[in-house]
Amino acid sequence: MNGAIFYSGQYGSTEQYAKWISEATGLPIFNIKDTNADPSKYEFLILGSSIIYFRLTINKWTKANLDKLEGRSKVLFSVSGAGASAKLNRWVAASLPSGLLSQMEHVPLHGKLDHSKVSWWIRIILWIGSLFNPDPQSRKEERGGFDYMDKASIEPIIKMIQQIESTQATT
Repeated sequence: MNGAIFYSGQYGSTEQYAKWISEATGLPIFNIKDTNADPSKYEFLILGSSIIYFRLTINKWTKANLDKLEGRSKVLFSVSGAGASAKLNRWVAASLPSGLLSQMEHVPLHGKLDHSKVSWWIRIILWIGSLFNPDPQSRKEERGGFDYMDKASIEPIIKMIQQIESTQATT
């Protein structure tokens, strides 16, 4: 019984969650940019992705590796400022082939936005977007950043991994 964590991120939140999951489970971690990131070597997969411009950053990799992802248990965690919502579900659905998405559980996690780590272009887009956001708290976060990283939020993923391991151990 073996599994691994494959992640894609841009500013560090997704990588941090992947590390926390690895510490809790002992699973190896692979950045999808790593040439050794071969999902076909593992029986189950934990896929982690940040969301940038309303898309999962792991979307091209999943499409390129679709044949290697088939037939394996999969859990997806997404990292964004959006939190669990219908809007987030639409972004995830638009990022992955529907057949693949239907084969996995999705756990949304809150990330962080540190304006010192994003380009000036992203800061401008966030500022402009904040002008149209009706929620005053969200407007403030788009302009000033936020940090909702929470190690305890990986607990549902840990339980899913334990369930996968116990199910596969009995078969």
